[in-house]
Amino acid sequence: MKIPYRFAAAVLVVTSAPAHAGNRLMPAGTPAQIAGTPLSVTPPIDWNRLGLRPGKFAETWTLDGDRLNKVVFFSGVPAGSPLFREIDRKNRPLPTVSAAMLATDIPVLLESSYRIVMDTALFQVDAMAPASVGGHDGLRFSYSCTRQNDELRRKGEGRAALVGGKLYMMLYEAPALHFYDRNVEDFHKLADTVKF
Repeated sequence: MKIPYRFAAAVLVVTSAPAHAGNRLMPAGTPAQIAGTPLSVTPPIDWNRLGLRPGKFAETWTLDGDRLNKVVFFSGVPAGSPLFREIDRKNRPLPTVSAAMLATDIPVLLESSYRIVMDTALFQVDAMAPASVGGHDGLRFSYSCTRQNDELRRKGEGRAALVGGKLYMMLYEAPALHFYDRNVEDFHKLADTVKF
């Protein structure tokens, strides 16, 4: 049987793609550097790192798929940069990290970003409190949101700190029904391992 040239070329491209381009297992007990920055975590259980990154300084981990549960790391986002990739810079530019930000401004930055990138109809910060993030003064906050044309309410929790003028933040997000409560402790254990 003769294999068409185009099919053979497509197979060659797919099989020769670098391993880091796809999803990757992040095994329990193995330290992992985040987004090529000094930030690292040591997962207490196996997680999966998704190959598609939401922003230049970000990466996403999940247990069951990013619609069911996810942790998004924003690592070393400098002043003047957005959290996510721009989707319409001309008409709807994303807000950016500011060198003059306070820790309490971080959830506002997240909300403004979500309203543009994820077309979030409802975003509410439910609680905020001071917290240590990898030994640095930071913020712990919780939120809830609903995306446009989606009745599923999602809950989230974040830990964030401004270190050396850069933003470091971890978000855990999952549907409020079942999945959030099922894995929030896994997020706490992961967040407690943050090191710079």
